[in-house]
Order: sequence, then structure tokens, then C-alpha cells
Amino acid sequence: MNTERSSELFGKAKTLMPGGVNSPVRAFGSVGREPLFIASSRGDRITDADGNEFIDYVCSWGPDILGHAHPAVTDAVRRACDNGLTYGACHEGEVILAEKIQSHFPSMELLRLVNSGTEAVMSAVRAARGFTGRERIIKFEGCYHGHSDGLLVKGGSGLLTGSVPDSAGVPAGFTETTLLARYNDAGSVLSLFEQYPDSVAAVIVEPCAANMGVVPPKDGFLKALREITEMYGALLIFDEVITGFRLAIGGAQEYYGVKPDMTVLGKIVGGGMPLAAYGGRKEIMEHVAPLGAVYQAGTLSGNPIAAVAGIAQITQIERTPDLYSELDRKAGILENAATKAGLNVNRVGSLMTIFFTDNTVTDYDTAQTANRTQYAKYFTYLLENGIYAAPSQFEAMFVSYSHSDKDIEKTAEIIARYRKEN
Repeated sequence: MNTERSSELFGKAKTLMPGGVNSPVRAFGSVGREPLFIASSRGDRITDADGNEFIDYVCSWGPDILGHAHPAVTDAVRRACDNGLTYGACHEGEVILAEKIQSHFPSMELLRLVNSGTEAVMSAVRAARGFTGRERIIKFEGCYHGHSDGLLVKGGSGLLTGSVPDSAGVPAGFTETTLLARYNDAGSVLSLFEQYPDSVAAVIVEPCAANMGVVPPKDGFLKALREITEMYGALLIFDEVITGFRLAIGGAQEYYGVKPDMTVLGKIVGGGMPLAAYGGRKEIMEHVAPLGAVYQAGTLSGNPIAAVAGIAQITQIERTPDLYSELDRKAGILENAATKAGLNVNRVGSLMTIFFTDNTVTDYDTAQTANRTQYAKYFTYLLENGIYAAPSQFEAMFVSYSHSDKDIEKTAEIIARYRKEN
């Protein structure tokens, strides 16, 4: 596989950007390779700067649920560009998109469009604090909610204490009101509420974790969070940046049948453009400016081009009645191939992770038993056989509607062959 041009671009990029990338996972550091520079994408394929073509299971980390460069989305974007790229003012597209989102996420009685999942989470947490008048937030080890200072915590001091930041440059004071619980352990959440009964504003959770690899909630876990938060007068926030419109058209809250107080959406909701949303019960969101004292603003929020892309994508999802059954069927073929080959697989719908561990992965601690060296070897094997997967053990594999049966079967064969040869 020739990677001369990608290597050349990476060399130049390292003189211009930290580590040569604009997001750390792109550096391929955990798999011991230089990154590929992608030149184009279409359907279920991406092509790099050297002309190498791959069947893609990253799908831009989820938003390309219909496949890359879906004509319904790209055509809508091209037409919208003729009207200008940004207004910094109200426009009809943001109303149409908000209406579409709300129709599928009725728990979002009022919502606000923003530019990224990080911004949406940060804003939702601020609204939760403003509404409740409380300061503390409970999050779960292994759940990622963007890189805002107060939530950049995965592990550290454990339960019942304040949390040590995972990043330099974040003062300890920024995370001292962030409490850590164990994913899939409702008892750990209850213990925190018993210690801080009147100061927890919200519990924020990925309803199906996908940032320590895919880790589904145990039966009853989300329902228990709903009951505990109601008992103590706190809010339940679902971070559906990954699961929104992917597990079901109504996200994980529809898939699992649990209604949160607030929801964060991203990635898919913008059709691949930089767009996200947060919202919730009307009485909560009425605390957001200009109606209330919780401030949040953004010149590019609800950007007209991103809004058009989101409208086009959601409309196409609505017009594809077999979307979720097909995603489940195709991902199931990959899961079956990996399982038959003796690999350890977690899958929910079109999200899947192969863990290189003998342990059943149910939380952060069991995910951390995975062998990163073995995963790097697996990743390289796939790459050299024309399969582009996540360059990290702790990310998801995304299946899109555009993945052909032929490419799914080819991928299944390569996964099985890897196991046989290794």
C-alpha cells in the first residue's frame, strides 16, 4: 500500500498543527502508524491522497448513516450555498430543522441549535445547573461528553469524591463539582446522591456508551437512573451525540424506552456538517437566554448550510422505512463472523466494537482490560486489506445504509481470516 503522499502531508502538517492533526485520534498513535489523509468519499468507500480505496466503518464517527456524499444531502447543500454561507441571523431552515428534531424527540419540548457536541453538552449542563440552582454533576467513568473543562474526566479518584481532570490546563476547581459513578452500576449513583442529596443538578450519561468502545446498558440501568434522579429532584441528561438518529429515529430514548429531561444531539443531526442541538422540558429550556438568565450564544449556531444538510438527512431517514432493520442486519453479519472466529464483540444496532480481552465488557474497568497491542495488529491487518476501521480500541465501528452486501461479506471474510492467521 503506497502512502507516500499521506506521509508527505503528515510531515508538513506536524509543522503547522499539534501532532499534525486537528483531533487526537486522527494521529493513529495508538495503532503505531502514520495517519492517512483522505481525499474523497462516496457511498461506503473513502479514498486517500495516494489513491488507496477502503470500505469505511468510521463514517466520520457516525453522521454518515446513509453513506458518504448522499445525493439528497449534497444536492441540498449545493443549492443552499448560492444563497450565502452564513447570516448571523434567523432563517427558515433552523425552524424547519428544529421542528423535525422535535417530531422524533418529543422530550425536547424546546431546543437550541449549536455547532458541536462539546458545545451542546456544555450548554445543557449549564441549563441544568441554572434550572435546579445546584452545582454538582454526576457522570460515568468511560463516558465521553466532549472536551469542556468540567466534563473532561473519565477516571481518577473514583466514587464519592471530586474528580481529577484528565487534561493539563484544566484547573482542579473546574472538576471538583463533577462526581464519578460506574457505568451500569446504579448503586454507585445512588451512593453519590445519598452523600450529596441536595446539590446534584443532573446525571449525564451516554445511554449506550460508545466512547470506551460500545458498551450497552444493562437491563434496568437507564430506568434506575430515571427513578433515582426523580427521587432527588435532579435532571437526567442523555448524551445522544452518537446514538441520536442511529439506534432509532428517536434515538436511544426510543430504543430503550426511557425519557430523559434533557437531550444532546450531534453528528447525524447536521448531515455531516458542524451542527448539534440540546433541549429538554419547556420549563428547563425557558431558563436559557433570552427567556432566562442562563446565557448561551453563537454566531454560527443554526448555520443555514448545516441546517439544510440536517433537514435533507433527516428527511431521507424518514423516507427510508427499512433503514434500521437493514443496519441491524448488516451489522449482525459482521458480529456473527467475528463471534464465530472467537472474537469478543459488543454490538447495539449499527454500533459495534471488537474487544481484545477475554472479559465481558460491561463498564470502564472491563473495557480497560482490552489488549491495545492486539487491536493495533488487527487494525493494521484490516487496513492493509482495504478496510478502514477506528484507529483505537475504544471507539465504535459504524455501519451505514450504503454498505453493500458484497462489502459486508468481504469485511466478514477478512475479519474471520485475521483470526485464523493470528
